[in-house]
This record gives sequence, structure tokens and C-alpha cells, in this order.
Amino acid sequence: MHGGHRVVAMKARELGRTGIVVGDRVALVGDLTGGPDALARIVRVERRRTVLRRSPDDADPVERVVVANADQLAVVTALADPEPRTGLIDRCLVAAYDGGLDPLLVLTKADLAAPDDLLATYAALDVPHVVTGRDTDLGELRRRLQGRVTVLVGHSGVGKSTLVNALVPGADRATGRVNVVTGRGRHTSSSAYALALDADTWVIDTPGIRSFGLGHVVPGRVIHAFPDLAAGAGECPRSCSHDEPECALDAWVAAGHADPGRLASLRRLLRSREVSDTE
Repeated sequence: MHGGHRVVAMKARELGRTGIVVGDRVALVGDLTGGPDALARIVRVERRRTVLRRSPDDADPVERVVVANADQLAVVTALADPEPRTGLIDRCLVAAYDGGLDPLLVLTKADLAAPDDLLATYAALDVPHVVTGRDTDLGELRRRLQGRVTVLVGHSGVGKSTLVNALVPGADRATGRVNVVTGRGRHTSSSAYALALDADTWVIDTPGIRSFGLGHVVPGRVIHAFPDLAAGAGECPRSCSHDEPECALDAWVAAGHADPGRLASLRRLLRSREVSDTE
């Protein structure tokens, strides 16, 4: 979008292999009128403020930027059909903290199961949450989204596209049914797509995923999202995983500087980098 209207643009040859993703802010030259035959060129990708990244798998440190410049990562999880998988939630939280995005839990299908047990798992992290069901008013979710760019991530079948269609009438995002044998949804989105709720509020729908590689993530970047713990990490050995006998965070917590539940939650998130999120 440029000046409130849609512009068709292609990447300039001089950008070479520079990748452009949804959310990137770019510099354009050429015909910016947005007319039927207008074509502009992208000549520069501006510095990214935040990035949501994933790697092909945990053994591959090469990262792939999925979305740029989002403010918030909404982890959409069904409370049933399919059953919630905390492995993916943990990994998405790590990706949010690593990339500078604020996390938000969006729990769907509350008409099928209660959210209490799942919310208790993440209570120590103080992650904001919204619970929705078949007949739930989406006012609270809209309030959490207002004035921000939010990217929605979750397994297929959890209701991401259904939420987007409810939030943005006319979006026409494809929805699918969950396989009752495997509990896995049919992929209904094939690429990230940004939609405006209003001039200041955007949601980015992403394809349903089965895994979220974190091979590019280092513990030192994640702990910065935990200021109460990061302050005590200065005494840790170099390249500390924050989950080893020499870690200084145990003494920091024992001295009363942070809650033990916060450290336990941080370590669970960091361990999720080494455990398959499809289980």
C-alpha cells in the first residue's frame, strides 16, 4: 500500500538475492498511482524493526524470515479438535521473544474444552491471552489487536482463518475441517497474507504449520525478554545455556531476585528448542 492505495511493484535487479517478506517496508520508484497498468520498482528494503524467523529444522541454523515488522505474535491454539500441543506453543513463544514481538495466546474452541489447565502452564510467563468459542464475542480479541500489526501462527485446523474471516468481513480466507483420525487439520493457507482491520490495525494470516524449527536461536537473545532473570545472567559462564549446573540464575532466584516459576518456565522454553514440537 502507498498513500492509501494499492501499488503493484517488482523487485529491482540491483537488490539481487535480497529477500522481501510480508511486513517489509520498502522504498519504491516508478509509477505509484496504482492504475491498472502502473508498475513500480522496489529499490530498497528498510531496516526491520522485528522479525519472526524459523529454520527448516533444529539442526539447521539457517533462518527464514516469515514476517517482518510485526508488533505481536498471536499463537492460536485449539483447546480441542485438535488437542493443544504445548511444544509448538513453547517454540512460538521462543520465536517471539527472540524476534522482538510481544506474544499473545489465542485459545479457540472453548465450547469444546475448558482453558484452565493450559493457562496454568503459562501463568508464570504473564503472557496475555484471549479465549474464544463458537458463540464468543470477539471484542476482547479486537482490543488486543487494536493499533498493532499481529501475525497469527498455529497448527492447521485450530481456527486461524475462521478468526480472520470474523475479524475482517470479506477476507474469504479458506477454512478446513480437522481429520478425526489423526487430529490434524488440512492446510488451508499457502502463504502469509496481511489484512487491514482499520488504518492502524493489521492481521497477518500464515499457513498452518506442523513444526517450527529454532536452529537459529541462541539462549542469550531469549533471556532478554525476561528482565527479572537477565539481570542475574551476568555471572553465568560464557555461552551458558541457562540450564546447567554452573548457571548463575539458580543463585539469583534463591536470593529472592526473581520468582522460581519464571526460571522454570524459561528453562522449559529453552528446552523446547531441542524437543520435537510435533509430539
